Amino acid sequence: MRAQVINMFLGIWLMSSPAILGLEGTPASNAHIVGPVVASFALISWWEATRVVRLYNLPLGAWLVLAPWVLGYTASAAIANDMVIGILIMGLSLVKGKIDNTYGGGWRAVWHTNTPHANAARLQQDYTDKNREE
Repeated sequence: MRAQVINMFLGIWLMSSPAILGLEGTPASNAHIVGPVVASFALISWWEATRVVRLYNLPLGAWLVLAPWVLGYTASAAIANDMVIGILIMGLSLVKGKIDNTYGGGWRAVWHTNTPHANAARLQQDYTDKNREE
């Protein structure tokens, strides 16, 4: 989760960097668009059940690395900012984090009977039945 917290702050930095670095025009617009999306995806991926959302930041990080050439930035501060932030976002988005719980077995549970939650339910039923017999 720490990696996603850092990613959220990188998104917030991206939103505020045009004002701090004195950027205008296309680089500022790009940062104002991509920054809140990065921060939102990072915030959503804090929870274990929605952890996969962290991967949505990978293309955004790649875009930040490519944007200076695609959009024709002229300010070196904008180029360096976007490239460094983009690389950090991509790297931190690959950090999976610790898994504490599983939630229902995913789509596999629809077609299979031997899923984690089905096994847990069977064990609970067996325990209940055993206590009733005694």
